[in-house]
Amino acid sequence: MLESQQRSSYTGALSPEYALLGFLALREAHGYGLHQQLVQELGQVWHVSLSQTYNILGRLERQGYISGSMMPQDKLPARRTYHLTQAGRRRFDQWLQSPSGCSVHAIRVEFSTRLYFALLLQPGYADELIDLQVKVVQGGLQRMRKALSCMPPEQTVNRLGLSLRIRQLTSVAEWLTECRTALGPAHDMER
Repeated sequence: MLESQQRSSYTGALSPEYALLGFLALREAHGYGLHQQLVQELGQVWHVSLSQTYNILGRLERQGYISGSMMPQDKLPARRTYHLTQAGRRRFDQWLQSPSGCSVHAIRVEFSTRLYFALLLQPGYADELIDLQVKVVQGGLQRMRKALSCMPPEQTVNRLGLSLRIRQLTSVAEWLTECRTALGPAHDMER
């Protein structure tokens, strides 16, 4: 993937919209239910208010990735139920097959979300997803180490900042190895 394509994918992917698309790939749901599922299943990854969830759902519907319809309820007001459109499914599947950016934040939120849905929807893909992310992280570490070696010694704060990023990504690389071990051979997720 070209670096500019990777960067634009990376920027857009740091939104919980892909988690919402993923939940809708599993089954149709109403906004409050989607928010509750996001909090229960990925609450340590994403911190999103109910109003943010509804704003994202509105945007996704305007963009044609989801479609909503009013569903009547006994003795309650009608509720809007959402389902994934074909365009939304293509967008989600493309995202699921892509690596996350090479930053601690991107891996914490985006990769973790990808791994969650890979395990639910394509369990055999989880190992490949981890391998792909390890390659991205190793490439990023290589570039950062090269940049550090070329940086003038008098740029102390820049050198310290880059050194910290290298240490963080090294820790992420170790964590990715732990992911494979934690998943085990069966890739069973306790829910």
